[in-house]
Amino acid sequence: MTVPVTAAPIIALEGIDGSGKGTQAQLLRDALIAQGSKATLISFPRYTDTFFGARIGEFLNGKFGALEDLDPFLISLLYAGDRLESRDTLLNAAAESDIVILDRYVASNVAHQSAKRTGNERRQLQEWIEHIEFEIHGLPRPTLTLLLDLPVDISQELIQQKSQRAYTDRKTDLQEADVSYMQSVREAYLDLAERSSGWQTISVLDGTNLRSRDDIASEIAAHVATSGRGMERAQ
Repeated sequence: MTVPVTAAPIIALEGIDGSGKGTQAQLLRDALIAQGSKATLISFPRYTDTFFGARIGEFLNGKFGALEDLDPFLISLLYAGDRLESRDTLLNAAAESDIVILDRYVASNVAHQSAKRTGNERRQLQEWIEHIEFEIHGLPRPTLTLLLDLPVDISQELIQQKSQRAYTDRKTDLQEADVSYMQSVREAYLDLAERSSGWQTISVLDGTNLRSRDDIASEIAAHVATSGRGMERAQ
């Protein structure tokens, strides 16, 4: 499948659960709109909007079994299917907006599923997922990926403070509840950020203290501004 060239830059926010992706994606969208830019925000998974999104919600609620019993490649197809169903929505947003902001994207699938493998098996699974999403499904690659990084023990505390979510009535879903798994996800994210182009890592901590959301938002805005195309169309 030919991958389309999108009209607007795509900014993806990534990070383990509790890192503040949703909050920061909304703050970035609001800031860009206040500057006169037409900014669109899409959050993945789209639990209530797609067939595969609903199945992801069931997976995270444990309907298909325990996390350690499920093959990560097969689970990756649920997330890839959710984005395939959303492809037209994403491309239309890129055609009609000055900038598109994504709360999770392909890298989330890569990090979360490959975290269940090590060594060459991890790298192979990462390549398979990227091939499916970008090459077979023809999703556009992000212009910039921003990784919000924080230690897992802090993320667990922040997850407990979340309000109820549409896809689950639990405080922690299947993945969030497994601390060792979340540590592997963080490591997979940091590895991706280190070896991939177009990534920037933003620490959610200042030393041992949580940074304010406005402080983090300012750093995100600076990275978006220096990424070039996004701010040119907003001016």
